[in-house]
Amino acid sequence: MLSYLADFENTFGPLRVFRSLTFRTVGAAVTAALIGFIIGPWLISKLKKLKFGQNYDDDRTGDLAKRFDKKNTPTMGGLLIFAAVFGASFLWAAPKIWVIVALFVYTALTAVGFRDDWLKVVHKNRNGISSREKIFWQTLVTIVALVALLLHPASTEKIRELWIPFVKHPVWIFSGFIGLPALFVFIYLWLVGFSNAINLTDGLDGLAIGCTISVALVYGILAYIAGNIILSEYLLVPYVSGAGELTVVCGALVGAGLAFLWYNSFPAEVFMGDTGSLALGGLIGIMAFMVQQPLTLVIVGGVFVWEAVSVIIQVGYFKFTKRRSPTGEGKRFFLMAPIHHHFQKQGWPETKVVLRFWVLSLICALAGLGTLKLR
Repeated sequence: MLSYLADFENTFGPLRVFRSLTFRTVGAAVTAALIGFIIGPWLISKLKKLKFGQNYDDDRTGDLAKRFDKKNTPTMGGLLIFAAVFGASFLWAAPKIWVIVALFVYTALTAVGFRDDWLKVVHKNRNGISSREKIFWQTLVTIVALVALLLHPASTEKIRELWIPFVKHPVWIFSGFIGLPALFVFIYLWLVGFSNAINLTDGLDGLAIGCTISVALVYGILAYIAGNIILSEYLLVPYVSGAGELTVVCGALVGAGLAFLWYNSFPAEVFMGDTGSLALGGLIGIMAFMVQQPLTLVIVGGVFVWEAVSVIIQVGYFKFTKRRSPTGEGKRFFLMAPIHHHFQKQGWPETKVVLRFWVLSLICALAGLGTLKLR
């Protein structure tokens, strides 16, 4: 919204600064952080009064749950992140199709995650919404987002292209009877996959949001490059007109993430819950597609991927060994999954696990940026 002030630069020259993407990105980050710091204490207090905490015993963590008294810490902290990201993006980002779709996906999945958390903490339903209902809403969100991108003239061609790291041209164009359904499935799997991956990572204080910040920083850079015709041509990556505005959204996510980390660092005063993890995964996933860097997310979000893979390995190995065991008892590949709990079981303090995973996330982020020079 504030970008429109640049139209009045003839009246007041300094207003031209609002044309600067860098200025508006910094503005969005600062605004989001301020919103988070301002509403944080109020929101946490409100959630505590409403008893919006995970007050059921979580037997999945066993002795870890006894070691760390977290069961009454309020959840739904994703509302803080949402308010900060949406408010800052609305103020500082120009309303391009890319921004509108990103905020739509984020808002819709925040609502789905909120309903899931509501059922868990208010109605004491530990399973939350049913898998069928969650799949329905995620499918609907994906369909609406994809249709909007396909119908808008600024995005209809670009969204059909599939780019992969290390290759300087699109490897496939999604079109025709097979292509468009394949594009839907690809986007859907990315949104759902990274939503679940962030949800699995959100098991230790500050872990998920710290890794999210590093991913948001990288995709802010990738969005800036994609929206700049000179840089995109130099680095041999796709030029996506208007996608640079997603840099502002990423800046807002970084600012909101830092504010949330202030309250989520050990010992956490609030958890993001599905309200945060489900929506953040969807937001990052759809932005990765819109800047033509979907597979790069596997590298940049390596910690999220490894957390999800560890669960798949654990479940698969347990079922495999159970079928082959004469006693019908399965074995575990890790001491516990997701893998951050494996290291806790080995005796690592929670803070050490979190800090080391942040280091790994930063390494993955730098590796993802490194793919820009390998074409």
